[in-house]
Amino acid sequence: MSRRGALLAGAGLLALPHVAKAQAAYKSEYKLTVVGNRPIPLSEGAFQWADMVTQRSGGRITVKVYPGSQLVGGDQTRELVAMRQGVVDFGVFSTINISPQIREMNVFSLPFLLNDHKGFDAIINGPVGEELFRTLSSRDVVPVAWGENGFREISNSRRAIREPGDLRGMKIRFAAGAIFSEIFTALGANPVQMSFADLQPALSTGAVDGQENPINLYLAFRMDTLAQRHLTVWNYVADAGVFVVSKQVMDSFAPADRQLVQECARDAAKAQIEASRKGIGVDADRSSLEELARRGVTVTTLSDAEKQAFARATRPVYDKWAQTVGPDLVRRAEAAIRGARA
Repeated sequence: MSRRGALLAGAGLLALPHVAKAQAAYKSEYKLTVVGNRPIPLSEGAFQWADMVTQRSGGRITVKVYPGSQLVGGDQTRELVAMRQGVVDFGVFSTINISPQIREMNVFSLPFLLNDHKGFDAIINGPVGEELFRTLSSRDVVPVAWGENGFREISNSRRAIREPGDLRGMKIRFAAGAIFSEIFTALGANPVQMSFADLQPALSTGAVDGQENPINLYLAFRMDTLAQRHLTVWNYVADAGVFVVSKQVMDSFAPADRQLVQECARDAAKAQIEASRKGIGVDADRSSLEELARRGVTVTTLSDAEKQAFARATRPVYDKWAQTVGPDLVRRAEAAIRGARA
């Protein structure tokens, strides 16, 4: 073999590993984590996103959903950490569950800051939402769309809740975040932190008296059959959903595939938001509220004046956590909400 031929052959051999690496750059399966399972909208959005990415990429990017936070042993508060560690590739997170790691996400949990969907939309679709995405981006994840789990209402097995004193002595389960413990302590309740996986057994045995979750989740998991006969609609906090991808994974995709993943997330998030608002009085649709009545659930819907009594009782918690979230961020959130109501 000539010297030139040998050099060309050597160059070809050296290039082979790079060709193989390029061909094997995409995983055979990408893992997507979400708390809960179908049919709740937060989880449904995760399945829709996975299906869209898999189908629109022609199977080039195959995404499989692992519901119930099973990749982290059912502990939904560890999903963000697992993504940063490379255990999780895609995720549809509740902002409540990642707020212990990202303090700014507690803006959605400031008691009675957000009373309606106009204020919520002003946050996620405006400068505050953009800033929260930038904060997430600094944590080795790529946020691609805002979704929604819904406003969180409170149910219990003992009595209707119409004023702060009605909560006194009740054991109320919350998912995560010290702010929730402080909110319910301020209202005279006994807060109990518990994963979603443990919630249903705790309700059925009476280990806790009540819980707080969106109405769609209450209905989907038949909490009326778990002694939760009283439900109060008070919109005390909102729970945003956020569609995210591991930065390492996103960086491994070709530019066109990054765009595809983001477009699919936006489409799934839009459907998720619509589903989370179904039947609760938005656009005159009251089908979920009517279903509660059919099941014999006592529904107490607080007036603005009644909500103010709870807001006053929890104001010290609001003020304390506004400092944790960031005073400037909270001020801009308050301004955006006022603008949405004008």
